[in-house]
Amino acid sequence: MDIINFLSGTDLAERNDRLQAKDNAQLSFEALLEGELPERYAVAAFVAGLHRSPVAEFYFDLLGDENPGLMQPVAEAVAAGLNTWGSGPAEQGQARWFSAATLPHADALGQRLVAALDFSHFLVFNPVDSTPERLAALAKVFTEDETVTVAQLVSFLAFQLRVVHGLVVLDGRETAPLPAPASTAPAITVASDEGSAPTALTGGVYEVLTYPHLVEPSHFVHHSLGWKPWVPILGEEELTEAHLEAMILPERAKSAYFRLLARDPQALKARTLTDLDIFYNIDTGIGRAERELAATVASRLNGCIYCASVHSARTLEESTGRVADVERLLDQGVGADLGSDTWNAIRDTTVALTRTPIDFGQRHVHQLKALGLETGDMIDIINAAAFFNWANRLMLSLGAAEVPRRFRNH
Repeated sequence: MDIINFLSGTDLAERNDRLQAKDNAQLSFEALLEGELPERYAVAAFVAGLHRSPVAEFYFDLLGDENPGLMQPVAEAVAAGLNTWGSGPAEQGQARWFSAATLPHADALGQRLVAALDFSHFLVFNPVDSTPERLAALAKVFTEDETVTVAQLVSFLAFQLRVVHGLVVLDGRETAPLPAPASTAPAITVASDEGSAPTALTGGVYEVLTYPHLVEPSHFVHHSLGWKPWVPILGEEELTEAHLEAMILPERAKSAYFRLLARDPQALKARTLTDLDIFYNIDTGIGRAERELAATVASRLNGCIYCASVHSARTLEESTGRVADVERLLDQGVGADLGSDTWNAIRDTTVALTRTPIDFGQRHVHQLKALGLETGDMIDIINAAAFFNWANRLMLSLGAAEVPRRFRNH
């Protein structure tokens, strides 16, 4: 069974034009949701519930089969997380703090799941708020490998829920969001400034890395950036054949990012093959520039300066004469005019899916169809936008972008 087709109730033939992406999205599900992480179904139900996605019912069923005693506490966590903030994920850049430890049945959740739900909540709503301190609670109760798996799980679900909803809309249907459940939880404290941010925990399973002299970028750019991990990475000498195979491309063994993600090699391999098929398979479908544009728009909206730098540069490489359009997007944000009806329509679709998938609807499909885009083209846009809601969350939650020395005076 293909889980995305099952959850969406669709079987669009054009999805087979990205068969590696389709098959490896399935393998990602199997690696992360059929793996050994005890909290996986509770986290999945919570994340889908925060999106008000009908898919939440599927994950709550899985949770009920494995641990029925957690169904009420997790539903309570969803209600608390939603009722504080409204109908679902919103545009990034607003502080959103959540503490599962304040819930009436927090004891039933346990320390590991409390930490995982806190991490998941901000990663759903506001990944740009990531800091090393955000990982401290996870580091207290999860190993380095488990931390990467939790980040992959939440980030993969951000992808899966967007693809599922996108396919439902392409199939001519609208998805009614699940009603926000009533909450019996106490009010959640909202932090409006840095002084209210959570305090880093000391001790734990591993030490979160910090970089006191890190030079982080202050604005969006289309030149290369560096990246520093907050979770200890594998040394090159520690990489096994399984790790290297998971990276797909040998040169990635030099990358701190990929040596970190290699802590969950199954998830990394499936994710990488999904990525390569979505962005590099151009035998059919929309052009590379448009796919890279969707990646850049999602990254700009999510606040991922690193991803935006890489994919804005690739958008420029794959297009002709669009420097001013791309720079407006980086400088002004996703409301900027991108210079053509087609690029603006791709932007609108990507923004809707990124803010919260339920914002994407038939009006976006009609807009794209009126510009001559076919179903396969629209699947490419949905895949690209959804994938960067996966990629951005990993990049933002596990480390920080760094300005290379050669660019520090620019």
